[in-house]
Amino acid sequence: MNNRKSFFAGILIGLGACGFLALGGLPGAIIFAFGLIGVVLSGSLLYTGRAGVMPLNETGQLVLIWLFNILACILLGLLMMSLGGEPVERAQAAVAGRLAQGPWRSFLRAVGCGLIIDIAVWLYRTTKNILPVLFGVPLFIVCGFYHSIADVVYLVAAWQWSPDILWYYPVIVLGNYVGCNIRRIVLPKEI
Repeated sequence: MNNRKSFFAGILIGLGACGFLALGGLPGAIIFAFGLIGVVLSGSLLYTGRAGVMPLNETGQLVLIWLFNILACILLGLLMMSLGGEPVERAQAAVAGRLAQGPWRSFLRAVGCGLIIDIAVWLYRTTKNILPVLFGVPLFIVCGFYHSIADVVYLVAAWQWSPDILWYYPVIVLGNYVGCNIRRIVLPKEI
């Protein structure tokens, strides 16, 4: 059941990423929020939604969540690639821009995304208010932060191989994990 919930979360985030590629800019960033809103309302399992709350001894489960998230996003990336046009051009520009950042800046951008997503999901869980999710997603996008699950859609839709992808993707997965755990480290357990 968890694998299905993880795959479904990947579909939702992938659809949000497809919407961002289709619209671009702030409208695309706002429409992207559909993905994370869908994840929290459906109870699906998203890597960046779980990395800051799962016990450290459940790393294997987190890896499975990540794997099924990216499998769904690969399929949506292939769909976008096959449709071609402006969304693919946006994906290619996004991937080129990400790879040009280098490992350290990419890591920091991923940390920022992980922090925002973790806080947005945590606030939703504690208040049942969807506004942090609605504003959190556009916030990480306009800040230029990188989401390791959504980026799978961009990488596949761009369909341009570069050896830099071999450092890029692991760096943003790790950066998202670090960002997702900042709140857990900073806030006392009572809060």
